[in-house]
Amino acid sequence: MTLRPFHLAFPVRDIAEARAFWGGIVGCPEGRSAADWVDFDFYGHQIVAHLAPERPDEASNPVDGHDVPVPHFGVILEMADWQALADRLTTAGIEFVIEPHVRFAGQAGEQATMFFRDPSGNAIEMKAFADLGQLFARD
Repeated sequence: MTLRPFHLAFPVRDIAEARAFWGGIVGCPEGRSAADWVDFDFYGHQIVAHLAPERPDEASNPVDGHDVPVPHFGVILEMADWQALADRLTTAGIEFVIEPHVRFAGQAGEQATMFFRDPSGNAIEMKAFADLGQLFARD
């Protein structure tokens, strides 16, 4: 089966702020838009920032010694692209919820990961695998 792009819509508190973050800092090209929403090309996938100033409380779960925000979304990048994004976010002064690091080192599913929030508080996890075959690996 050929992997198809996913579509994800998420709330933001301000459209201009979303454009500056997703388009400017993360580097996602902008697609269609209207006054209350804007599409972005998120590494070949379609994400849509929808104006929704009120947000519910966020939950979290422990994973490999870190408090992982729930809900969250992201994409799995090539390792070099993951490192370039980590560097770009660091240079931009983005505060990480979980700093860039390798999770499950030496175990099934070893992966590079980082968590950060967009200006509206949406939790984002970006991952990379040295071996993509580890994506669904189990012990």
